[in-house]
Amino acid sequence: MNEITSTNLSSLKAWEDIKNDTALFSKFETEVLPSYMNSCRWFAGKARVQQYFKIASALELPIKDSIALLCIVEVGYDNQEIERYLLPVSFIEAAQSNAIAPVGIISLAYINEKRGFVIDALYDERFQQALFYQISHAESVYQQEGKLDFVRGKGLSGEDINAPISSKALTLSSSNSAMVFGEKYFLKLYRKLFKETNPEVEMIEFLTEHSDFAFIPAFAGSLTWQQEGESEITLGMMQRMVDNQADTWEMTGNQLNAFVNAFVDKTFAIKEDVFSQVELLAQRTAEMHLALYAPDAEPMFATQKFDDTYRRFIHKRLCDLLDRRYHLLIEKYTSITDPVTRKLAWDFMEAKELIDEFADQILTKDLESLRIRIHGDYHLGQVLATSNDYIIIDFEGEPESSITDRKIMHSPLKDVAGMIRSYHYAISAKMLNSSETADMDAFRVQTAADRWYRLIMQTYLEKYLETFGHPHPLFKNNNEINFLLLIYLLEKAVYELGYEISYRPDWVKIPLKGIVNVIREIEKMKM
Repeated sequence: MNEITSTNLSSLKAWEDIKNDTALFSKFETEVLPSYMNSCRWFAGKARVQQYFKIASALELPIKDSIALLCIVEVGYDNQEIERYLLPVSFIEAAQSNAIAPVGIISLAYINEKRGFVIDALYDERFQQALFYQISHAESVYQQEGKLDFVRGKGLSGEDINAPISSKALTLSSSNSAMVFGEKYFLKLYRKLFKETNPEVEMIEFLTEHSDFAFIPAFAGSLTWQQEGESEITLGMMQRMVDNQADTWEMTGNQLNAFVNAFVDKTFAIKEDVFSQVELLAQRTAEMHLALYAPDAEPMFATQKFDDTYRRFIHKRLCDLLDRRYHLLIEKYTSITDPVTRKLAWDFMEAKELIDEFADQILTKDLESLRIRIHGDYHLGQVLATSNDYIIIDFEGEPESSITDRKIMHSPLKDVAGMIRSYHYAISAKMLNSSETADMDAFRVQTAADRWYRLIMQTYLEKYLETFGHPHPLFKNNNEINFLLLIYLLEKAVYELGYEISYRPDWVKIPLKGIVNVIREIEKMKM
């Protein structure tokens, strides 16, 4: 027993009764969790002053010959803010530890006189298999505090419910963790927890269970913690795996390499298949929104009007963004040396009154278009390219928004604006920050980038609206479409500006050009 150090865990109780060892839990919280969680990629509080780590709940899940504990770890910070994280743990004897990835080992432990390790159960095959079994059989596991509820979705094949299936954990640089089953299913464990259901699970489950939209990784099941009188908390979701070649951002970048090479040779050339691929993505986007258009669905997904509450919400968010970016740009203006960027910044600042007046119209303009649940963080990186089609992923919504705000319904044109801005970023990053064009006339480079962008945007928008057909209740008329699209394009570009000023000053011209593009369209509307 002389191997035990101050950072080892020791208990005379059996692991299955370990929750009753308050001394062990206290030591785990104070001496083990701080260093371990700060070493994990998924822990978001590394740069903050941490006051304490506390296991608020430990939910039991039976695994082969033992149990795993799904620990709800509460982290308190110096500003009195609290975050909660999921850390599933299990105990494995030393003789079996070679099967565990070093990253999964939390602490050396002596439990009931058995030498072994407390590990992150993500890396324990017994835990992986237990999760798959519970989801595939849709069984609940009751706790002292509510229950762990497992749901099976249409994406899980009946033939896999009782059949043996292999499993492994994935090592990802991500805010969540994942495991794979039989190279057919992908189970994501949500590490940072929120006191309501995850919007991604709601969206994927709705699209799979209530529509024929097939261009997502189908919902195969979920795991939630349900307590009486409380909102259920999403702990994990399982989906079908999909074969893909790359995300569409990477694919578009490869296409733009050919465009830049032709441009260097004084040729403006876009291959025909580029337009075909843009049209297909626009069609899939529209089909996703048509699947989410469900007037008779439960309130969570039923369509809504542009009521006063929503109008005030979007107006306040846009105006707050504008005010912060105006002041930030004024503060940084003298440090901008690139003449093109300075001109764009000046155009933005000079148009403040025009933009404010335009933003105010959201409060009073007659709008008969409707709102639905949308993707919420839609861009080229959220779409996987298969051999001949697209798969849309990551429905969690805007990372910096609260979970409640991510579930607010918007016009689907907000997603469209996100994709259009992504195309603008793709061409701008390739043309304006490329070594091939560095010594070329900046005006010529910008003009070519603008032409590519306008052609792609027009292609995308035309196919998107054509897929809906006209008229459609989501879009009253072209006047409303143009107005709402400009509102969402402005909001997106203004949001991007703050990030670029703070982290990539050389890229500030990209969102500024997006803002100025909107300003020019507003000016046309006033003529």
